[in-house]
Amino acid sequence: MAEMKDVFGQEPHPVEDDLYKEPMRKRRKSDRDQRFRAFPSVEQSALKEYEKLESRTRRVLSNTYQKLIQSVFLDDSIPNGVKYLINRLLALIEKPTVDPIYIGLFGSTGAGKSSLINAIIQQAMFLPVSGESICTSCIVQVSSGCCAQYEAKIHLLSDQEWREELKNLTKLLHRTEELGREEADAWNRDEAVEEATWKLQMIYGNGAASKNYEELLRAKPKRKIPTSRVITLKAEEAEELSIKLDPYIRTQRRDWDGDAAEMHIWPLIKHVEVTLPKSDLIPEGVVLVDIPGTGDFNSKRDEMWKKQAIQSQREAVLERNEMIKLQRTRILKEKLKRKLPADFKVLEASDLVYTVSAQEYWQQALLTEEETEIPKLREYVRKRLLDKKRRTVTKYVTEAFGLLLLTDSFSSTQNLPNEHLHMSVLRRFAEEKVELLEKAIGQCFACMEQPLQEGVRTARTSYRCILRACLVRSKGNQGFHQTLKAVCLKNGIYASRTLARIDLNEALTQPIYDQIDPVFGSIFRTGKPTGSALMPHIDAFKHSLQEKMTEIGIRSGWKYDSCKKNFLIQEISAILGGLEDHILRRKRRVYESLTASVQSDLKLCYEEAAQITGKKACERMKDAIRRGVDRQVAEGMFERAQERMQHQFQQLKTGIVEKVKGSITTMLTLASSQGDGLYKELADVGSEYKEMEKLHRSLREVAENARLRKGMQEFLLRASPSKAGPPGTSL
Repeated sequence: MAEMKDVFGQEPHPVEDDLYKEPMRKRRKSDRDQRFRAFPSVEQSALKEYEKLESRTRRVLSNTYQKLIQSVFLDDSIPNGVKYLINRLLALIEKPTVDPIYIGLFGSTGAGKSSLINAIIQQAMFLPVSGESICTSCIVQVSSGCCAQYEAKIHLLSDQEWREELKNLTKLLHRTEELGREEADAWNRDEAVEEATWKLQMIYGNGAASKNYEELLRAKPKRKIPTSRVITLKAEEAEELSIKLDPYIRTQRRDWDGDAAEMHIWPLIKHVEVTLPKSDLIPEGVVLVDIPGTGDFNSKRDEMWKKQAIQSQREAVLERNEMIKLQRTRILKEKLKRKLPADFKVLEASDLVYTVSAQEYWQQALLTEEETEIPKLREYVRKRLLDKKRRTVTKYVTEAFGLLLLTDSFSSTQNLPNEHLHMSVLRRFAEEKVELLEKAIGQCFACMEQPLQEGVRTARTSYRCILRACLVRSKGNQGFHQTLKAVCLKNGIYASRTLARIDLNEALTQPIYDQIDPVFGSIFRTGKPTGSALMPHIDAFKHSLQEKMTEIGIRSGWKYDSCKKNFLIQEISAILGGLEDHILRRKRRVYESLTASVQSDLKLCYEEAAQITGKKACERMKDAIRRGVDRQVAEGMFERAQERMQHQFQQLKTGIVEKVKGSITTMLTLASSQGDGLYKELADVGSEYKEMEKLHRSLREVAENARLRKGMQEFLLRASPSKAGPPGTSL
């Protein structure tokens, strides 16, 4: 018991905020080799060079920022141009390094998600694997880091989140009328009721299910809940942490009667983050996400695999795997073609499917380690991370170089003849191009109108069939009463560990999505600026503006002031690069607006159905849902969903245009502001500019070095003797 109190009392370790303290730099330098252990030597060399480039760039930016701050520290007012520079420098300094790559594992219970993660990280039983009644009960994120120990952080629901959950659980269990014996038995067998009872019992003890919401709010939990809402576990070895972590993430049997403190926290667990020490197999920056399975649990699955392994020979397994890869690749590409444009790169990929086997990886009874394709999957993950690092650092150094170009020109350049005239021409040109861009965006989004209308017509004619399919169960209403109530309490959505996910809102809008998906995908594709594609129009706008800048620069004498021309060209890329991130963030909100609209319109319907209790409550709830949906459809529910999606598109267009106009106006004002009194004499940053210029040139050298190393490695592999064959074969 004392040990558990220590665990609950632990607070998260503070994170060092000052990135520029000398000890931090020393520690990061000494850890660099260890962080890249998961990569082959050729890839390690490239990563170290990119890491060095990024680190030196941040140092140059930091020095420049400090000089600018010191030069205006005592000023009563700071010129707008200087403010712009200071803010841009600070944004770049604080810009995070490569964002983690999240790899989610989805599948039904028992499909082998946890087993696959265990194989990838080379720890056979690190995460619990599905047995007769055991599986992962919450989202688990696994990554590697610079920590010396194995560490797990268990994140719990906040007070407010638990109150909301508690309110729904008590509503689910509350019965205001007596039921007949048969109905009561069915009610008690309801999966949602069993889970709600189990959760309350875990937190508050026996008898909790009979108490109301207010009583449970006043009740004291059986175990102390940490105020930080985070439980931290640490261990020297993987097996030790696995034992400590197991009770938190393992789904236990309902008839379990143990008294471990960890299990009494289970209903409060939101997700778990596991960090491994520096790994030879999983690179730092990659996060494997184990998603709990839902429904379709087949306890015979493992037995099936074993009988196949016994009666089949190695050649038959390899032939079967190859056949499955071809079939699955074809099916997957057909599905992706319905969602993605025809020229999307993933449709050309040869390796879309890996026939991985975690079980055979450990046993190697028939296949070699390579033939299980676990190493191939690791290699794919490494290459994704390396490519992302290369692109991110290249963009970062290029953007920093452009900013240093202008900063250095503040004190070193003079206003050129006819400067204002040339900048006015450039400003008018930019305004005209923004208008053309606005029209092009409008035309792109207008392509959604027809598929939306067709989808709405289909949804109106098919919604009753869809609703009937969602509300019918093979066993009738037995065991479905409270599950349906849980659906209504959650505004049409219910996710369970044993049943397939129920989402009435998504099901009702699916006919619309079937119509719009191909067009929606084509709008956000990359490629030539034709058709409904959005990003190519933005790229064309960028190139036309940069070409005009070069043209005006030649006429105005910018060949003697290349800093200004280069700054403008680089800054345009930075502005529109940030715009692309903005579009990707808004894209999801636009896409989900259909289901959000339907959910909002049906809210009162769900609330009404959730209040129904007593005899034949399940059928009466279904009737209430049907009536509510009929009423909303008659009042234009699907048409409102269409209008709300179109409104989201309009907001996206307005946001794009406003961001482009504002950023370009600020940039051009900055570039032409020497004669307007917006500049002042700043500290000399010539040395920082020269160093940044060297770093920018180094980008090409790093890329060339990486190509040379890769070519050398491929040559040596071709020249080396063949490797030993699989078991049972001879050379």
